[in-house]
Amino acid sequence: MEFFAEYAGFLARTVTLVVAILVILAAIAALRSRNRRVGAGHLDVRKLNDFFKELRERLEHAVLDKEHLKAARKAEAKAAKRAKKAGEHKSRVFVLDFDGDIKASATDHLRHEVTALLSMATPKDEVVLRLESGGGMVHSYGLASSQLARIRDAGVPLTVCVDKVAASGGYMMACIGQKILAAPFSIIGSIGVVAQLPNVHRLLKKHDIDFEVLTAGEYKRTLTVFGENTEKGRQKFQEDLETTHVLFKDFVGRYRPQLAMDEIATGEVWLGVAALNKRLVDELRTSDEYLAERAREAELFHLHYVARKSLQERVGLAASVALDRLLLNWWTRLNQQRFWQ
Repeated sequence: MEFFAEYAGFLARTVTLVVAILVILAAIAALRSRNRRVGAGHLDVRKLNDFFKELRERLEHAVLDKEHLKAARKAEAKAAKRAKKAGEHKSRVFVLDFDGDIKASATDHLRHEVTALLSMATPKDEVVLRLESGGGMVHSYGLASSQLARIRDAGVPLTVCVDKVAASGGYMMACIGQKILAAPFSIIGSIGVVAQLPNVHRLLKKHDIDFEVLTAGEYKRTLTVFGENTEKGRQKFQEDLETTHVLFKDFVGRYRPQLAMDEIATGEVWLGVAALNKRLVDELRTSDEYLAERAREAELFHLHYVARKSLQERVGLAASVALDRLLLNWWTRLNQQRFWQ
């Protein structure tokens, strides 16, 4: 009897575990099926006027007494009523964000955001791009720039705000804007092209290791990491860099003809104040200042396309974020110790 009781307990636990696994698998299958039905992602739209209004109201509530607070609310309500009676329609400002990495990965979101806003934006509206990027791959930032060019080609005014950095491919994007606003100490410029790679051929040769590079086409491979590089290959590689640089300069010159290209296309970067003198930017202002001012006279809508991720992608992303945070904390502490007494 004791044996059967233990066996029944074991069987019950086993059945429970199997049922739990089946339920989890069914839930995952249902989630995947739902994701396929609803599509690859969705567009989040948030009205920024409400954000600025909440900030102001919270401050007023803390600073003003009841009498003055009531008067402020009453004046605000009267102004809104007069505007509605007069039939006034505020212009619209569509706000986008681009936080660029070396592959310009944010382009995947930008392209959908641009497609969405162009479905209803008119030349009376405005697009504000908050841009942060130190540049990266030429073809990736070329595609990102083409998305912004769609806005300009549609006749919708484009303003680019740079609070920290718009360099190299980042400036390739920024130059498309009719107005470029930069914070005083932001990093601007780097109109140049760079490529670098290690070569371990001599190390391999020292240890009697051969590495064969087979190509069809004289310049299919110019420089390599493992093979022996030739002077002819280096020369061709340099020519390709120069050609890319010319295209980069022509692209910037098309949108900002006021620039002295020979002076600024040296690969150098400038802080915002100096960039204004070079006419790389049009005004020294932060994005916060500009958007807060526009919120007084226009309706601001922040657009952000959110891509749906699989369970594996979400787990991998969480692990990556945790690792990045750990490394960042370690690096910050290491740098802080340099200044401790």
